[in-house]
Amino acid sequence: MAAYKPVVVQACPKLGEKITQDTLYWRGYKTPVQIKEFGAVSKIDFSPVPPYNYAVTASSRIHIYGRYSQEPIKTFSRFRDAAYSATYRDDGQLLVAGSEDSSIRLFDVSGRAPLRQFDGHTKPVHLVGFLSDKYRIFSGGDDYSTNLWDIPSATEIVSYSEHTDYVRCGCASKVNADVFITGSYDHTVKLFDARTKSSVMTIEHGHPVESVLLFPSGGLLVSAGGRYVKVWDVLKGGQLLVSLKNHHKTVTCLCLNSSGQRLLSGSLDRHVKIYSTTSYKVVHSFNYATSILSLALSPEDETIVVGMTNGVLNVKHRKPEERNEKSQKKRQPAYRTYVKGRTYMPKQEDFCVSKPVKRVLRKYDKLLKSFESSKALDAVLEPPIMLHTPEVTVAVMQELHRRGTLRSALAGRDEKQVNLLLTFVARRVIEPRFTPVLVTVADMITDIYQPVVGQSAIVDKQFLKLQEAIGKEIDYQEELLEVLGMMDTLFATFTEKRDTYLEENKSNSLAETME
Repeated sequence: MAAYKPVVVQACPKLGEKITQDTLYWRGYKTPVQIKEFGAVSKIDFSPVPPYNYAVTASSRIHIYGRYSQEPIKTFSRFRDAAYSATYRDDGQLLVAGSEDSSIRLFDVSGRAPLRQFDGHTKPVHLVGFLSDKYRIFSGGDDYSTNLWDIPSATEIVSYSEHTDYVRCGCASKVNADVFITGSYDHTVKLFDARTKSSVMTIEHGHPVESVLLFPSGGLLVSAGGRYVKVWDVLKGGQLLVSLKNHHKTVTCLCLNSSGQRLLSGSLDRHVKIYSTTSYKVVHSFNYATSILSLALSPEDETIVVGMTNGVLNVKHRKPEERNEKSQKKRQPAYRTYVKGRTYMPKQEDFCVSKPVKRVLRKYDKLLKSFESSKALDAVLEPPIMLHTPEVTVAVMQELHRRGTLRSALAGRDEKQVNLLLTFVARRVIEPRFTPVLVTVADMITDIYQPVVGQSAIVDKQFLKLQEAIGKEIDYQEELLEVLGMMDTLFATFTEKRDTYLEENKSNSLAETME
């Protein structure tokens, strides 16, 4: 009796992933460290000075973490309710934060109690930050107002009431100490100058603005809201340069790398996209477990910190380059040992000892070996196989058809199993590599279960989906045939013109020779 031959699964070539310098650079981070916070992480801000600690705002606390620490090295918890937008000053010595109780608190990083408290807003303050002169603070609240504060006297300098909805984000210019920008849920971004009593520029983003960012030069502004990230030229009066729509859900945070050549955006779709600031194309992306609320990159790009809605802080550190070189050197001898003797060819006088190879059969192969056709089909209709390796399912169907037992394997199934079969066939029948087999399967399923059509709404719906998929594919094929006919006509015309041109050249050259 001949030995059983396993089912041959047709292997299709896969397109290799394009490896770029950006791919190699952004993959050069270690496995992330997960830190659990008390609530959703609404803001992360790195200190601009070494050792580059970072402040994490979550719930009613602000935690200061060291670069490699998994426990906070300092905590500010003097808030009665939620704290918002803890931000460092440029010298890294002061920290300012808004709160749910409408007050703004200024902290010394080396102390615990607030140095100043600024009261003037009537509703929660979600936006606070320092102007680049280090002596003034700007803020924005849910009372639609934007205020400017003097740190030494703890007094309000000016208040702007130009937004018509919550003010939730903003940033200050590093070039001009009087300029700052705010973004609001009224779909606008406003540029303020502390020397004037009203905004000097208004930009219409088109969606509630979640985050704004100024380039270090101060000439370009980035706004994020809805699914869009938009880049504006401030020097041209707020002209739109590019609108990016690479996320599937609301974009919540923006960040620049240390060189300003890469722009990072985080979204509720669980992705961080990295754009080139020259072409504004996505050069890399990170995938996270849950929706992203905040994002920060350390001044030297050594650490990426992402805050999520479930209160988890995801911290990635860059791998040291020196260690990578050492590890490669250590692995070389092991690799040489592994390949030693692989190219050795036995001589004629050598006695070769063959080692029997034990063949491990898959579940569906074992069932096919014992002629259990229906169970073999069930084994390859499991969701992991159908979704990730559909070629295995199709290969088993093809083997059953070759044996002549496909019809009996498809028959006698309940509503759930028929629904599963039709779902798979409707989804994969349009793929050219599966079409010959799945058309036969679809024909058999239709013949077997035609008498019960109308008894199950679920099965009827899947039959309609199958009909729609095949109908669309036929329409596409007809259109492609029309295009192919047009192309054949064009190619034939080009060939005739070329032949005519060659004949004319021959006749002219012959005439010249005769003369």
